[in-house]
Amino acid sequence: MPPNHPESSTTSAEAFKQIIEEFSDMVYNVAYRIMGNPHDAEEVAQDAFLSAYKAYDKFRGESQVKTWLYRITTNAALMRIRKTKRAKEMTQPGGLEDIDISSKGPLPHDLAANSELGEKLKGAIAELPPDFRTAVVLRDVEGLDNQEAADALGVSVANFKSRLHRGRLILRKQLEGYLKATA
Repeated sequence: MPPNHPESSTTSAEAFKQIIEEFSDMVYNVAYRIMGNPHDAEEVAQDAFLSAYKAYDKFRGESQVKTWLYRITTNAALMRIRKTKRAKEMTQPGGLEDIDISSKGPLPHDLAANSELGEKLKGAIAELPPDFRTAVVLRDVEGLDNQEAADALGVSVANFKSRLHRGRLILRKQLEGYLKATA
């Protein structure tokens, strides 16, 4: 068994059950941040774990299980977004409510301003094209480094950095008017 593969002394089903227990919150959170609503996030998480289970015997351990699951989850989310767009059922993007934008100062007006900025940021992230949104979420929200995020998306680090840069530029442009008005 590869070094990053769950212990070979357990059966495949037992090992996969351990993976679900360890990574279910992470998979759901990534799905939620990409999809923007709990219902779609639950479906994406289920799709991701089903795909992972089907491919589990092929997992060679060339990457960490966590990175492998990030990739499967982001692919499942992007597939659902594409499917939804094709079906023309897409409504306005959700809110990404659980992104925590912490306040920098103890004053109530500071807290209110940061809360408002957090809402503006969530909305702007939700409006990004899926490839850019996924890059921003993996790097800036989930905290993956560039290599981990690139591996999760199955792209080169250079391609990932390009997506991230373009996503950040779009965010900056979307938030520019708000930031000038509050300065």
